[in-house]
Amino acid sequence: MPAFLADRLAAHLGTIADDGLVFTAPKGGPLRSSPFRHTVWKPAIEEADLEPLRIHDLRGTAASLMISTGANIKAVQRQLGHASAAMTLDLYGHLYEDDLDALADALDRRYIAATTPATERSQRASSDSPAPLSRPQRAPEGAAEVLPIDAHTAKSPA
Repeated sequence: MPAFLADRLAAHLGTIADDGLVFTAPKGGPLRSSPFRHTVWKPAIEEADLEPLRIHDLRGTAASLMISTGANIKAVQRQLGHASAAMTLDLYGHLYEDDLDALADALDRRYIAATTPATERSQRASSDSPAPLSRPQRAPEGAAEVLPIDAHTAKSPA
């Protein structure tokens, strides 16, 4: 549980009865979905002027927030209580679509850092604007030639 949430629940958790229920119905006992949904949830959604929202939708929101922070799929799986990471990916894999672009950008930065002389790296780091990343060209089908990614890796013909 994130610290900000634990801090907010700390005072409430100190008042928990022996039954161990964190949230209870107005007259005590377990909180049942149906009365809660009609007597508390829907009026709160309407008062907040929100579009209709199911309580279960918060689970998807939690999953997307975890994924957007870069959480490991196994951590997301455990947090959501899924039987396997495959189940989590089946349900939320579409949220990883942007990761391919981020992965390509990260690999480009690593490549440039590894192939750029140290003196040039310090000059690039001190400039106000970062050097643009280049994308490698794809060799035509069947071509044996390897095309250079940037000027630093281009070799003059032998």
